[in-house]
This record gives sequence, C-alpha cells and structure tokens, in this order.
Amino acid sequence: MVDVQTDPHQLNWLLANFVRQTDGVRDSVAVSSDGLLIAVSAGLDRGAGDQLAAIVSSMASLARTASRKYDFDGLKLIMIEMRRGFLLVSAISDGSCLGVLADGDCDLGLVGYEISLLADRFGAILTPALISESRRVLPR
Repeated sequence: MVDVQTDPHQLNWLLANFVRQTDGVRDSVAVSSDGLLIAVSAGLDRGAGDQLAAIVSSMASLARTASRKYDFDGLKLIMIEMRRGFLLVSAISDGSCLGVLADGDCDLGLVGYEISLLADRFGAILTPALISESRRVLPR
C-alpha cells in the first residue's frame, strides 16, 4: 500500500475513489487555503478542476466572512441546491476545503456523511509539503 502522507498522487486517488463509491456524486476537488487546486477527481480535467476550485474557494471565503460576522465559529459545510444538483463545500483544515458536485436525486444524508469522512481523512494527512507536491503532480 502507498503511504498517503508521502505520495501526492494519492490525494487524487482519494477523490476519485470517493466519487466512484458514493452514489450521486459526480465530481470533487480539494482546494488549499489560498484557493488553489490541490487534487481533482478523475472526471474533471485540469481546466474544469481549476474552475470548480475557484468557485469553491469563493464560497468558502464568503461563508467564513459570514461566520466571523455573526460569531458562528467557522465553516463546516455549505450546501447550494440548484435545479438539477448540489454543490457542497466542506472545511478540511487550516482553511483548505473540499468541493463536491452531486446529482439532484442523491441521498444528501449519505453524501454529507461521506464528505465528512473524506474531510477528516484529508485533514489528518495534509501538510504544506504534501499540498505543494500535490499541485506539482496535478493533470495538465
């Protein structure tokens, strides 16, 4: 088994595995605290991953601002419901976050639970060095 703490390719694998094993999830990205893409699921190319990362980063920033303004103690989960799907943003650690696209008919309880597990897993292994290496190995 590959050590996730030292292999930056594993972050992309974790997202791809999450998408593949969670019914109703279409795509996912991990975004660093500075808004840059860390990892991307297999269904997104680099350009689409960067676009989703920018959206996720913007939403997380807005939510953190609201949290500070109203003394809500930080970001946990953002859910945007659209006509045919959902965008979910979950805090990982130190300002990093996950962005998940899910179908409109998904089981939101299950998806939310799986996102929380994935966020915990990412939070346990993310270091500045791993983030830097992960950016280096992103698909072009």
